[in-house]
Amino acid sequence: MRDNTLKYLLVLPAIVVVFATAIWPLIESLRLSFTVGRLSRPGSLEQYLGFENYIWAFLYEPAFWNSVWVTTIYTVLTVGLTTVLALGLALLLAPGGRFRSGVQTLLILPFAMSPALIGVSFRFMFNPEFGLFDAVFGVLIPPLADVSWLVDPVLAFAVCVMADVWGWIPFLTLVLIGGLASVPQDTIEAAQVDGASGWRVFRDVTLPQLAPVLAVVIILKSIFSLKTFDQIFMLTNGGPGTATQTLSHYIYFNGMKYGQIGYAASVAWLMVIPMIFLTYAYAKFVFRKE
Repeated sequence: MRDNTLKYLLVLPAIVVVFATAIWPLIESLRLSFTVGRLSRPGSLEQYLGFENYIWAFLYEPAFWNSVWVTTIYTVLTVGLTTVLALGLALLLAPGGRFRSGVQTLLILPFAMSPALIGVSFRFMFNPEFGLFDAVFGVLIPPLADVSWLVDPVLAFAVCVMADVWGWIPFLTLVLIGGLASVPQDTIEAAQVDGASGWRVFRDVTLPQLAPVLAVVIILKSIFSLKTFDQIFMLTNGGPGTATQTLSHYIYFNGMKYGQIGYAASVAWLMVIPMIFLTYAYAKFVFRKE
């Protein structure tokens, strides 16, 4: 009896911390999503509207759909580019791969930087007056010199994607290196003995066995891309206009700047829906039965 009581007492602090920092804020935000919830009117936090906040977002708020579109394109591009580039680097860094030591050294810097710091760094590097890229383009590609990258909507979006890909490649590369190490070498050697080229060995032997790891990488990166905020906030603050305003930034903009806590909470819960499906898929791959 004492052993049963002790194990629950040992777990209790962790349960309290999780409830206080995760479960309770979720419950409270769900309640606020059904209220007027304006910071300028404290009583409005208890004034219920039903589903009006959700209806307003879907039917009467073009900025909401703009942020959905921006987030979707941003997620597709960052996940696709990061996965492909990380896979290429993992193949170079795999045991026996070429340029292993040099590429491994280059991976350290992005992996050690926070997303907010990456955003600030890229903002300065793309400055048209004293930025690093402007100086490099002035020497190598003169027509691209003095371009206001963060003023043009398309270019600003491209810079945001570039910064995210640069920051995430190290982590995904390390994960894929672990996946490549788990691929049985006897199957690769058998294919080589049969006369298969390097490309066919990768396509028909390595890639199918690496598919579960790739699935986990894609799902995990999708989750983080969907909820990206700090890097966008520091790099473009959602601009120019709303060209780089993701859902997370849109939620912050409405909740913190305009004080519409109820509406911001409802949009946040709309963002939770795809997160639930992605988290379920991630857990299914990670904890699947062999």
